[in-house]
Amino acid sequence: MARPEKHVFVCTQNRPQGHPRGSCMSSGCGAVMNEFMSQIQSRNLFEKIALTTTGCLGPCGVGPSVLVYPDGVLYGKLTAADVVTIVEQHLIGGEPVAHLQAPAEVW
Repeated sequence: MARPEKHVFVCTQNRPQGHPRGSCMSSGCGAVMNEFMSQIQSRNLFEKIALTTTGCLGPCGVGPSVLVYPDGVLYGKLTAADVVTIVEQHLIGGEPVAHLQAPAEVW
């Protein structure tokens, strides 16, 4: 397998209901992960984009969180509808999506 151009990490941290930090799982990360998988598959990007679930990335208040490397771009408060924009503009086009990025104070 060749080294991918981008590596997407989707936080799938799950904490009990009422936990003070919340969790990306309770914020809808499952739908975000499924849409990334669908987009990568439908566009045949398997050799260019790696996709990995991960535990807590830290800024739980802005979940679901998605981190893109090697760029070091953290996206927050994503919905499945945001994934197409990230795939087209950032992962394929090379330009991070500014309005979807986590605030500078958390990343």
